[in-house]
Amino acid sequence: MVDLSSNDYLGFARDPEFEEEVRQFLDEQGSIRTGSTGSRLLTGNSPLHLNVEESLARLYEAETALLFNSGYDANLGLLGSVPQRGDLVLYDSLVHASIRDGLQLSKARNVRFDHLSMDDLDRKFRINSNAGGQCYVVTESVFSMDGDSPDLLALAEWCEQNNCLLIVDEAHAVGVFGEQGRGLIPNLDLCHKVFARVVTFGKALGCHGAAVLAGDDLREYLVNFARSLIYTTSLPAHTLAAILVGHRRLLTSPRIALLKERRLEFVELIEKYGLSGKFLPSNSAIHACVVPGNSEARSLSHELAEAGFDVRPVLAPTVSEGSERLRFCIHAYNTTDEFETVMQLLTKYLLE
Repeated sequence: MVDLSSNDYLGFARDPEFEEEVRQFLDEQGSIRTGSTGSRLLTGNSPLHLNVEESLARLYEAETALLFNSGYDANLGLLGSVPQRGDLVLYDSLVHASIRDGLQLSKARNVRFDHLSMDDLDRKFRINSNAGGQCYVVTESVFSMDGDSPDLLALAEWCEQNNCLLIVDEAHAVGVFGEQGRGLIPNLDLCHKVFARVVTFGKALGCHGAAVLAGDDLREYLVNFARSLIYTTSLPAHTLAAILVGHRRLLTSPRIALLKERRLEFVELIEKYGLSGKFLPSNSAIHACVVPGNSEARSLSHELAEAGFDVRPVLAPTVSEGSERLRFCIHAYNTTDEFETVMQLLTKYLLE
């Protein structure tokens, strides 16, 4: 079916040339073990791990980078170990499950604020702030279910004014936004104002793994206290090679610009077909068509599948009841004809 569902925004995961470049890289490295054989604190560390981390730090304009096996592990390790008893964590109400799970492991007080609401953030801070503890603000640069973004400039300024530390998950911005696909934080020149960033490689980079971008002290702390780093086997050489090759591709890939064209085109077609009232506002590669009711969303997904389009439903309780939706993911390899056809089908099913 036509892929309008996966997170493979640039098409790297389906590109045989990408895999061939990874194999060539490994051949050049000489003798490489199939597995990493252990935790990085034991036998699982290697010069290749350090090479990848140094490359990531340079590309993303960070002091250091620390690899994790996935974005889930990165959020679990970062948020489960850094906030301490007496600290306050304010988090957007729609953050990813991995962020929520990480916060459940911390000893800090966790308070959510209304999605994208600076007013509610400020109000919750005034009510809950404690002079004796550190306050952290946690958000995503692109939200995975709605495809929208916070006002990161205003958020960074607010955190600076209130002595709060900002943590941003860039999972769905990497490869999609910014110069060379480096995400929204570098694009907005906010790297020096963010305490920690999480970047992941299982989406636009087409491989696997993640990294926490941070200062030297935070990296050293995570090496010693992030349980999802310490107590797991580290990434193998093939994955490390794919991370390096994928980022090298970002530096020159025309697919980032092509993806931008496709994203803008999809938004224009939503308006052209009179479907703006059905879709949540988004300028990202994620577009949510709200179809209230689990059975209704499943049914429409099935109808689109019968017509040859892979569009997955997102159902309650993953999203709140009444906001069930079809989640469209736009890719550099999608075509205008595909978009036109799917819009015509949606018009038939939703408006007629």
